[in-house]
Amino acid sequence: MIHIENLVKRYGEVLALDHLNLDIKEGEIFGLLGPNGSGKTTAINCILVLLKFDKGVIKVFGEEMRPDSYSLKRQIGVVPQNVAVFEQMSVIENVDYFCGLYVKDKEKRKQMVEEAIRFVGLEDYKKMLPRKLSGGLLRRLNIACGIAHQPRLIIMDEPTVAVDPQSRNKILEGIVELNRKGSTVIYTSHYMEEVEQICTKIAIMDHGRCIAFGTSEELKNMIKTAETIRIESVVLNEGQLGQLRSLPHVFQLDYSEDCTLTIKCTSAKHNLVRILGYLQQQEASFGRVLSELPTLNDVFLEITGKELRD
Repeated sequence: MIHIENLVKRYGEVLALDHLNLDIKEGEIFGLLGPNGSGKTTAINCILVLLKFDKGVIKVFGEEMRPDSYSLKRQIGVVPQNVAVFEQMSVIENVDYFCGLYVKDKEKRKQMVEEAIRFVGLEDYKKMLPRKLSGGLLRRLNIACGIAHQPRLIIMDEPTVAVDPQSRNKILEGIVELNRKGSTVIYTSHYMEEVEQICTKIAIMDHGRCIAFGTSEELKNMIKTAETIRIESVVLNEGQLGQLRSLPHVFQLDYSEDCTLTIKCTSAKHNLVRILGYLQQQEASFGRVLSELPTLNDVFLEITGKELRD
């Protein structure tokens, strides 16, 4: 569906994309992750030929993408991070306008507009102006405008920013349904749980390069962390903390001022049993105990050394 080879983009002295290589297959929900400044938005703008790039090749649907590739662009839908609708036009007028950029047949367009509005659950708001909508409903309108022409490829740039949980679930369910109906989706988000929930393949970008790629499980298998154990309300001295650090398969230990112990372990059986056994030997009392498998956030932090929301 999309082939990116040795893509280079500079802004003066800043290297935004550093020989980026990426392949996105038809039928995927492709998660594109990266901290601010990693090159995600630049890469998307280059795919859409909204930016000129210095070097490299971009192919969409097997054809090289050029500024005048109108037949390719008609098959792409974009849902930008910033809501892009006309305030003076109603919900249905907005969707009809954006659909009309691609579909000239009025009868066909009318049917597609109604279907898009129904798909995002805005049937009861068709005649309302955008300023009358809540943040979540406005995001749904933004999506309807981007998908009404039923594109093969949909690019969604953080579509759930600052929306309520109900609207977020509605949006995520809608993305999965769009994919089920045949659309390939590129999805960027700062919410790891969303990416883990819906994306079939994930790429992590940093400094303009793809530094990790695979399914959620494949990415988790790339990192050292196999289990994170948190124990609350446990009072320990430096000697005890040192002995815990020396236990087999323990590679990182943090002990906070509120007496919460956080231990990261490599893959092994009975990590939790070993740690609790030591605490019992020391007759140390403790509160709640949590054992967690690695998450995408663990993957991202270990691979990039950064929090995604930085």
